Amino acid sequence: MKSTKKLTHLAMLITFALVIHIVESFIPTPIPGAKLGLANVITLMAFILYGLNSALLVSGIRTVLGSFFAGNFLGTGFYLSFSGAMISTLVMAVGIYLWRKDRLSLVAVSIMGAVAHNITQVLIAALILASPYLITTYLPILLLLALPTGFFTGLVVTYTRKALANVIDDLHSQ
Repeated sequence: MKSTKKLTHLAMLITFALVIHIVESFIPTPIPGAKLGLANVITLMAFILYGLNSALLVSGIRTVLGSFFAGNFLGTGFYLSFSGAMISTLVMAVGIYLWRKDRLSLVAVSIMGAVAHNITQVLIAALILASPYLITTYLPILLLLALPTGFFTGLVVTYTRKALANVIDDLHSQ
C-alpha cells in the first residue's frame, strides 16, 4: 500500500511539474533560454517528500515529456533542458542535505539549483555551438536572472512546505 501511495504521489508531482513546464514555455522572456523555473517548485517538493531519486525522476520525466509536447525531443532544446534539470537537481541534493542540517534555507537551495541549471545549459550550448563566447557573454546575464527566479521559487517552496506541514509529517511517519 505504501509504494502505491508513493507512486501515486510521484505521478501527481510529475503531472504538476509537466503542466507548469508547458505553461511556462508560453511565457515570453526578453532573453532566450531564460525561464522563471517554476517547475523547480515541484522538484524541490519531491526532494522534501521522497528524496533525491524521486526528485531526479520528477525532473527527468518532466523534461522528457515536456520536450515531446513541445516537439523538440532529442533536439538542442531537449539536451539543454535535460542536462540543466539533471545537474541542477544533483546540486540541489547538496543543498537539501545542508538544509536538513539547518545550514541553508530552501531559498538558498533553490538559487543553487537555478545557478547550476543556467551554468549547465550555457556550457552545453557552448559545446554544441563550439562557441566559448557564450560563457563570457551570455552566462553572466543568465546568472543574474537566476538570483531573483531562484529566490522566488525558493519562497514558493518554503511557504508550500509550511502549508503542507501536516501532510508531509504524515508521509514521513508512515
